[in-house]
Amino acid sequence: MVSRRIRRTGLSPTFGVVAQAEALRAGGADVVDFSVGQPDFPTTDEAKRAGAAAIADNRTGYTLNAGIRELRAAIAERIEQERGLRYEPGDILVSPGAKASLYFGFLALVDPGDEVLVPSPYWTSYPEQIRLADGNPVCVPCAEEQGFKLELSALDAARTPRTRGLVLNYPSNPTGACYRREELEPIAAWCVQHDLWVVADEIYAQLLYDGRRFTSIAALAPEMRARTLIVDGMSKTYSMTGWRIGYAAGPSEVIAGMAAIQSHSTSNATSISQWASLAALRSSGPELARRRDEFERRRNAIVSGLSSLPGVRCALPEGAFYAFANVSELLGRSPRVRTPADLARHLLETVHVAVVSGEAFGSSAHLRFSYALSLERIREGLDRVRRALELLG
Repeated sequence: MVSRRIRRTGLSPTFGVVAQAEALRAGGADVVDFSVGQPDFPTTDEAKRAGAAAIADNRTGYTLNAGIRELRAAIAERIEQERGLRYEPGDILVSPGAKASLYFGFLALVDPGDEVLVPSPYWTSYPEQIRLADGNPVCVPCAEEQGFKLELSALDAARTPRTRGLVLNYPSNPTGACYRREELEPIAAWCVQHDLWVVADEIYAQLLYDGRRFTSIAALAPEMRARTLIVDGMSKTYSMTGWRIGYAAGPSEVIAGMAAIQSHSTSNATSISQWASLAALRSSGPELARRRDEFERRRNAIVSGLSSLPGVRCALPEGAFYAFANVSELLGRSPRVRTPADLARHLLETVHVAVVSGEAFGSSAHLRFSYALSLERIREGLDRVRRALELLG
């Protein structure tokens, strides 16, 4: 009945967990939800007022396909300030979410049969989006012992004559790993040597901890800027997940191709959300720093708590808001818990704690905990996890 493309595409595992947690809540359960990457901070007042004003002023019609010029100019200014890269508004596409920007990018860059290298563990949608673009995702293992970071030997082993590009997400979802400039430089040189595109998912670029500074791979050399598509958005840093605004910056021919796809699929991003995003970009500096500091406190608390649990190991994330806990020592202790998915189910059913199992990210040894929730709820959730693990014996 449906196409082969649809038959091989599954629902996002993260949203599957969210649905299960919501079903429990509907039945009256108190669920501590570590599953979804959604900041618990509200959208800033400036952005909310701008969205309301757009409605009141009847700015509710179609916009330019690529996004309102004011927002694209503000995005270009922000990219130059934060990454040292200069783009013109015509080099930027505003889309209904960073996920849409990524998908349009893969459609614009990938031909049927092309291979795209995906560092593993990976965000769950990369392989699916590449397959939807009729490409083939090739997972490149990133060892936990090496901080979940790419090594050139692994890239060499994965590359074939069909390799078209590389996905580079940092800070990483799900591991929180980030690259220093000196770690990016050999990867950039390798991509130039082999004439590969880079899709740089930088949605967490402003969520770095311990005084780290973000370096975009596109900023390393003109040759890299010419072969890199930067994807970012308003969801994570600006707590605007439901407003659905993402954007891409890159070579004009790629952006034009993505804009053509968008014109025939979603048209423009929501006009109201675009005006709200413009206000957020212009006004959120001090508040963003405060929220980043709070995320760092939460990171320290959740990693400390997870690491104190018998049989659990958790590396300290360098950015984003996810802790990727190694639970391999717990698997097999009970006939009912042999995989991370089994353990995630055990936590949800016994103590109403929602997490995402590592299989969604290409790992058979981990659970992902989002710490985009309050310290109080983090501590409550960890107490419940401890009780659930005691039941395993």
